[in-house]
Amino acid sequence: MLLAGCGAKKKAVQSNTAEEVLLPEEPVWHTCLIQSARATVFTNEDKIAATVTMQTVRDSMLVISVMPMLGIEMFRLEATPLELIAIDKMHGQYAKTTFAELNRKLTPSLNWDVLQQLCTAELPLGSEKARLQYMFGDDIIDLVIDYPARQLDVPVRVTNQPVIRYTQIDISRWL
Repeated sequence: MLLAGCGAKKKAVQSNTAEEVLLPEEPVWHTCLIQSARATVFTNEDKIAATVTMQTVRDSMLVISVMPMLGIEMFRLEATPLELIAIDKMHGQYAKTTFAELNRKLTPSLNWDVLQQLCTAELPLGSEKARLQYMFGDDIIDLVIDYPARQLDVPVRVTNQPVIRYTQIDISRWL
């Protein structure tokens, strides 16, 4: 019998030739949409609460829209497995970084898999609430998300926001 890894579930099928064939299982979902989640961020000095919409295309891209008041998107995070783009619409600015650059100061480190689990309510703690704590330099960041029901395999709009109208800022001084 052959054994397979990579974290993906495999199913063994027996053939008449006494060899085992491994077939990958199909993903449970392709797109995920979570609307009106309630996110609260606690830092050493502040508490920030906002409504959040999370749109995910499995293993490809995700968009987190933050709407602190009246359903108006004020902040947007676009992520791929390689890059993060944060857009501050209120101040007309954006910044690009990679997970490796971000993790220079962030403990524990954040990667694509954890971010995708966070945005699809698939963290090990369950699908109703997420609680995460990070250290960013000397600052403690607590994140709590209350999830409403998620919608799977529905149309999502995860196209990149045109950043040409925003000013790019250099975040290397913080990282």
